[in-house]
Order: sequence, then C-alpha cells, then structure tokens
Amino acid sequence: MITTILRRSLLDASKPATSINALYHQLAPATNFRAPAMGGVRDLSKMTFEKKETSVEGNKGSGDGGKADDQGNKGEQLIVSYWGVKPMKITKEDGTEWKWSCFRPWETYKADLTIDLKKHHVPSTLPDKLAYWMVKSLRWPTDLFFQRRYGCRAMMLETVAAVPGMVGGMLMHFKSLRRFEQSGGWIKALLEEAENERMHLMTFMEVAKPKWYERALVIAVQGVFFNAYLLGYIISPKFAHRMVGYLEEEAIHSYTEFLKELDNGNIENVPAPAIAIDYWRLEADATLRDAVMVVRADEAHHRDVNHYASDIHYQGHELKEAPAPIGYH
Repeated sequence: MITTILRRSLLDASKPATSINALYHQLAPATNFRAPAMGGVRDLSKMTFEKKETSVEGNKGSGDGGKADDQGNKGEQLIVSYWGVKPMKITKEDGTEWKWSCFRPWETYKADLTIDLKKHHVPSTLPDKLAYWMVKSLRWPTDLFFQRRYGCRAMMLETVAAVPGMVGGMLMHFKSLRRFEQSGGWIKALLEEAENERMHLMTFMEVAKPKWYERALVIAVQGVFFNAYLLGYIISPKFAHRMVGYLEEEAIHSYTEFLKELDNGNIENVPAPAIAIDYWRLEADATLRDAVMVVRADEAHHRDVNHYASDIHYQGHELKEAPAPIGYH
C-alpha cells in the first residue's frame, strides 16, 4: 500500500501543478497505516498513536455553553492508543463533571475542626529532646527569611512536610518486601499523609506565587532534608517520627499566626482556591481563612499519628503490630 502511494506521488511530482502540500496529502494516509499483529506481537513502529488537542473554540457548538467536554483545561492533549486506556469520566453527586485529575471525589473529606490543637509531647528522653531542639532550631531561619509572609511560608513548609510520609512509607514498603510480611496498614497511612501534605502545597500555590529564588530554595531544602530524614529513619524510626510530630506542632503554630494575620486584616481574605473547595468539601463561598483552618486541622492529625508511631517504637513494638490510623485526618 505504501509502495503504491509513493510510486503515484513520484509520477505526479513531474507535473507542474503538483505542489509540496499536494504531495504531503498523498502521503498522509501512510501515517495511519497499521500492520496486522503477527505471533501475538505488535510492531510498535507502525502502531497508531495520535494526540487530540482540545480547545474551547472547538466545543462552542456543544450544549455545555462552550466548555470543553474533555477532562482538563484548554490545550490539553488526550492520548489515544492501541492499549485502550482512556481518561475516566467522573461526575459529582449533583451530576456535574469532576474537573480534577490529581484526586477523585471519593478521596475528598470534611476536616475535623474539633481536634485539640494544644496537645504537646513533652520531651523526656535524650532522643526526644534532640528531636525537639532540632525542629526549634529550624524555625529561626524560617522566621528570618519569610517574616510575616505566611502564604510563602506555608508553601515552603508543605514542600518539606510532604517528605517524611513518603520516606517512611517507602522504607516500610521495602521492608515488607524483604521480610515477606504485612505492614499493618502503615505503608498506606504514611503515603496518605504525604499525599495530604502535597494537596496543602497545591492549595497554597494558588495563593502565593513563588519567586525564582524561593523555588531554588525549595530544591536545596528538599534535597538536604530528604537525605537527612532518610538516614535518620534508617537509624532510628522512633526518632524520625518524633521529630515529625514536633514539626507538625510547629506547623500548627505557623497556621495559627497565619489566621491572626487574616483576622487583623494584614492579609487579604480572598476566596478559597477551587481545588481546596473540592478537596475539603468547603462551601462554595469559602475563603482563604476556611482553607487555612482545615489545613491546620490536618497538621494536628499528622502530629498525633507521628507521635503515636514514635510511642509504639518506644514501647518496644513494631508499627505492624498496631493497626495504622488510615484515613485519620
């Protein structure tokens, strides 16, 4: 088939009326040529793999008022392939289309704002005191750099706070594979914590736009903290979880100060980002203050989980021996 098309194109090329565009259109069908599978193996070099670009203009004739009917925003490319993996079409309870691909409706929740924010683990052992003062020492450069810019401060905090859950879950995952044993649900609980912290970051990215030097700082701090926490967790998980517990206590303090600035009018109480409204099931007219409130409640839950995990180790047990608080936040 390809040979016939090429031969016909070469013969027609001698005619003066034939242009490069005409030659292109004659060759175009060859791009969609698909060879039959032989012996159960498909020739990937001949597999159809096309991209479809969506735009608002292309959907003006639809009945949804000009909105793109595909999942995503203007300019999104939908990949259609032989493998048949297609984007999921999900709707909310009210029948409207779910527009987020980074989380699903069944992953959303209403935060428990009644949690005790003042609970504190008093350090008594040497490792606890070391963890406590390490966290306290990290607060000074943060205060110096960000001062009263709590939006940027929250953004930086979440880039660090999302690391421990991922590191702990990863190490427990490998341990489970090596020892052929269950984790008691702690792998899921720790990865769930990391994902929740990442959603905090996605929220504050809509409020505080980071400058180039703040992005550079994130790369440096995250690189150092990841490796340091990885080493610390390998040496002593009880120390690592205790340090995260104190880190979450500092996060509660930071968000409390953020709320004071909002209440005093020093920071404009703008409408809450759309991603926050859907993730925490906030009211449609929710504000930034409402978003900060639910984020602070999440941090309090993470504080409890990590102090609890450290207590399990201090009592001579492994995490797998205690059911993990999955979905606690």
